[in-house]
Amino acid sequence: MTIIGNDQRNLTGSFAGLRVLDFSTTIAGPHCTRMLADMGAEVIKIETEEGETMRTRPPVRNNCSTAFGQLNVGKNSLVLDLKSSKGTEVVRRLVATADVLVENFRPGVMRRLKLDYVSLYALNPKLVYCSISGYGQTGPSAELPAYAPVIHAASGYEMAHLAYQPGRSRPDYCGIYHADVLTGVYAFGAVSAALYQRTATGQGQHIDVSMLESMLSLTLNELQWSQFEVKPTQRPMFGPIETTDGYVMMAIASEKTFQSLMQVIGHPEWVSDPRFAKYSDRRENWVSLMEGVEAWSRTVTTAQCLAALNAEGVPSSAYRTVAEALRDPQIAHRGALAEVEDGGGTFKVLNLPFRMSGAKVSAAKRMSTLGEHTRAYLKETGLSEDEIASFAGQEQVTARG
Repeated sequence: MTIIGNDQRNLTGSFAGLRVLDFSTTIAGPHCTRMLADMGAEVIKIETEEGETMRTRPPVRNNCSTAFGQLNVGKNSLVLDLKSSKGTEVVRRLVATADVLVENFRPGVMRRLKLDYVSLYALNPKLVYCSISGYGQTGPSAELPAYAPVIHAASGYEMAHLAYQPGRSRPDYCGIYHADVLTGVYAFGAVSAALYQRTATGQGQHIDVSMLESMLSLTLNELQWSQFEVKPTQRPMFGPIETTDGYVMMAIASEKTFQSLMQVIGHPEWVSDPRFAKYSDRRENWVSLMEGVEAWSRTVTTAQCLAALNAEGVPSSAYRTVAEALRDPQIAHRGALAEVEDGGGTFKVLNLPFRMSGAKVSAAKRMSTLGEHTRAYLKETGLSEDEIASFAGQEQVTARG
């Protein structure tokens, strides 16, 4: 059966049956565990009675954050006080039944709570324990506080990006937290690999994921250039070309693409022009080439520009807002968005960007309320009703038992 014809209702997730303890907050860790949840794992999100800070991030409706929902849909909610011996004892009992633990506290926090990998190994040698931090678990920078914008700067990413902005000398502001999302994806891949290895060895392991190194992985060319003396050349930079009503991005990916573009802009003779005939020539005369392209694009609308480029097979797109991108019929065709319900109504989240012919990959339909599953998990660990009642915050979740 093809993926397009795949009936998700008849499939289970690849990670069905796995239990994940999620101690992570903000973005990187929750993004990792949301991926695990989408693929069928039982993810138990452990929070304080107040809930993690992302619960207050807008948009907020009826005290329910859709930003938090995007990162945490499909997870069960367990409220515990990890600073209390009762709270950590519950965790230790749950660890004995868990497959994966994910945390992104500053290095040393879990050790002080006696919930680090070494402390928990005896309880469950099969546990895959994933630690996410700014700089890694050890080393001279390990205990430095780190957030995505700081890591963007520390990794060299921002200065590398600046080098491609002609006339600019001050680094840009960046409100999109690449480091968090990228590190979450690397953590997901590492957890998946460790689970596969466990099928052969029967043993879990400790995974140490660094945001700094994750961001460095984006600077592929720059990483190599930093090690050797490279002759400065005019590197072709794809940028916006202006139309009468907007901007278009296009990429000249091959000789055929270049030749097709010259047909589109009405300069087929430039294919043999000494300034542009060879790739090396185009590198040195890139500005002149783009000026010629833009002389044409400024005479047409964005729609006309795209139609002409697409007709000749030149990769291109209009510059769109996220809202415009989400309205693309391709997004609907792929089922890229899932509707989720929470206490504030409904909202849409992005499904994972891949489909599987033999497994279900999709977001859950509703968000758990804070502490919704606390009583059930406390009961599972063997606590009596009196002991359960002594845990803070139980009154608010009793009704959902």
